[in-house]
Amino acid sequence: MTVERTSGVPRYDCEEFAAKTSAYCLLIPIINEGERIVRELTRAQNAGVDKLVDVVICDGGSTDGCTEQTRLKSLGVNTLLTKRDAGKQGAQLRMGIAWALARGYQGIVTIDGNDKDSIEDVPKFLAKLREGFDFVQGSRFVPGGEAVNTPLVRYVSVRLIHAPVISLTARHRFTDTTNAYRAYSRRYLTDPRVQPLRDCFMGYELLAYLSVRASQLGMPACEVPVRRAYPRTGKTPTKISFFKGNSELLRILFANLAGKYAP
Repeated sequence: MTVERTSGVPRYDCEEFAAKTSAYCLLIPIINEGERIVRELTRAQNAGVDKLVDVVICDGGSTDGCTEQTRLKSLGVNTLLTKRDAGKQGAQLRMGIAWALARGYQGIVTIDGNDKDSIEDVPKFLAKLREGFDFVQGSRFVPGGEAVNTPLVRYVSVRLIHAPVISLTARHRFTDTTNAYRAYSRRYLTDPRVQPLRDCFMGYELLAYLSVRASQLGMPACEVPVRRAYPRTGKTPTKISFFKGNSELLRILFANLAGKYAP
């Protein structure tokens, strides 16, 4: 089924493999993740994550066969959403959020699809949502978290630049602010003072904005420990290029500090 573009939501195809079975869903934005997403979904299935949440793939238009539907269904995926419009990660997440809210979920967990994160920790996020937290950030830098083979440049930029600026903007201390492993309550996402479904969120802007808006509005926010592991050797799995990508992240970071994404 094709869902036509509306204000703030890109045009996308929707393949629902199963009915809604949970109050929560897990959105996984991907594009050409190959065997990485297969490994991640296998780990999730082995840990019973697909029995706790509805697993939803938010595809940006993969061409490497990683979204083959028979395999996704066998790996416990509930729904495949495929963006057919402009935009990158922010557009994929807006697609997923809009679909999830329309389907009636009470909370949303998000995680990257490159098999770096401890998808087995999804229950920690669900527990915090049930406790009443509106924003839950996964962190490898809090007690119980693990940072494995983190590239030095990435470690320094998160700890000394990104996390301090996001914490200043949010008026709440966060330690792992580039990490897309997090959870949002329905109350947060539907608050008229938030409005995440806007076309200005095309790339990484939405992650930065949603990191700070909850605590700015006095909504309860917290961190939970997670594991993020980079490969010991070989290419680092990331969509952020060293110069252009990191420059764009800095631009977004300071635009967010200046309040440019507030509605």
